[in-house]
Amino acid sequence: MLHLPRSARLAAWGTAVLSGRSDAGTAARAVTGSDEPHGVSGGEPLPGWQGVDPVGAAGVPGDPAAALGQLLAGLSTAGARSLRVALPAPGDPAGLPGPAAFSAEAVEAGEAVLVDEELLLTDGVGRVGLVPEVAWFGSAWEPGAEVTWRVFPTWSPKAPDGTTLADADRSLRLGLAEATRVLAGLDVARWRDDAADRITAVREGALATSELPPGCPDRAVRVVASAARVRAIVELATEDDGAAVSSSEALARSRSLREVDGVARRALAVAVNAAAAELSGTAPRP
Repeated sequence: MLHLPRSARLAAWGTAVLSGRSDAGTAARAVTGSDEPHGVSGGEPLPGWQGVDPVGAAGVPGDPAAALGQLLAGLSTAGARSLRVALPAPGDPAGLPGPAAFSAEAVEAGEAVLVDEELLLTDGVGRVGLVPEVAWFGSAWEPGAEVTWRVFPTWSPKAPDGTTLADADRSLRLGLAEATRVLAGLDVARWRDDAADRITAVREGALATSELPPGCPDRAVRVVASAARVRAIVELATEDDGAAVSSSEALARSRSLREVDGVARRALAVAVNAAAAELSGTAPRP
């Protein structure tokens, strides 16, 4: 199965809740996935915020919908209509609005959720962004994750770069072709004993049905799945130096895969945001 970054799931499912297309419990379970119940910190500016400990009495996990449900309720009361995902990387801020503290945390995490509308917060009119903080525990065989969504004040959104879903689809097709060429040339199947089976599983795997809410446009879902597949293949290929036999080949491999991942990362964000806009009724009409 293919999976999305947590911020992509929250942007899509959170928008479904804000637009009345999903209940908070279903959305929280989809966003949480196999993680421990998600927590939220810094939510005091949101109307009605009380704070929820994701761990109940005696260390027993609490209601997985509690903190995320309160987060979405506070955003709705404040006037949010939809959420947007950003997938930044070092050197590519991906349209993050700032301030610097928020942008730095988002780049380090590699993901963030943005609310572009002006919100009526407890301390005045403003905007917020969310960055997941992930703490891993357990072993490589049985890993677990504790996730806390940190709420930051943000500035006005930057003007969109004009990339449409059709543009993202076309660029991803080119990126997929390049990924196939680069990975074949680097003989990825030989760099680890289990690589061939793992790559086959990724190529043939489908997007888990819980990754996106019902009602997303078919083309957006298709682009999301393709982008997730490319990123999963690149992740496998960058786990070590593979079949490269020299430092220059290893450097070329890293650069090529980084470029391919960038194409897939940007296409994924465009597709998720197009789906969210359709869910919220804010998508531009011809």
